[in-house]
Amino acid sequence: MLDIQTKTFNDLNIQELYDMLQLRAEVFVVEQDCVYQDVDGKDQKAWHVLGYKDSKLVAYTRVFKPGDYFNAASIGRVVVSGNERQHKYGYDIMKASINVIKEDFNEATIKISAQCYLKTFYNNLGFTETGEEYLEDGIPHMAMIKN
Repeated sequence: MLDIQTKTFNDLNIQELYDMLQLRAEVFVVEQDCVYQDVDGKDQKAWHVLGYKDSKLVAYTRVFKPGDYFNAASIGRVVVSGNERQHKYGYDIMKASINVIKEDFNEATIKISAQCYLKTFYNNLGFTETGEEYLEDGIPHMAMIKN
């Protein structure tokens, strides 16, 4: 079971920020062999959903209010540490993120830019693909919506 915490950027302490950036780089840059600018100036507007197992950050998303990333509320940088994926923590962190949007933002519509290979994962969470596939940082993505 994950210990899930939600914080604004200004509420993150230095260690939490470091752990978050380290996990994102571990998966999105190193594991996926994708050179891109992860630190993109959007973290300051995001709410950060942090999933801890035994005090170690193993799952993470960032969540945006409508207008801060897309016109709709959105979830991005969905990541689970490679050696923890068998526990299905992706579902736990996404459900917590969806709940932040419903409860804290009072929003029902969520838009994401999903890596195509994760389509079924997002379908299982109620997201539906919309539009054509596109490349984002060299990786096939698709826009998906949950209402």
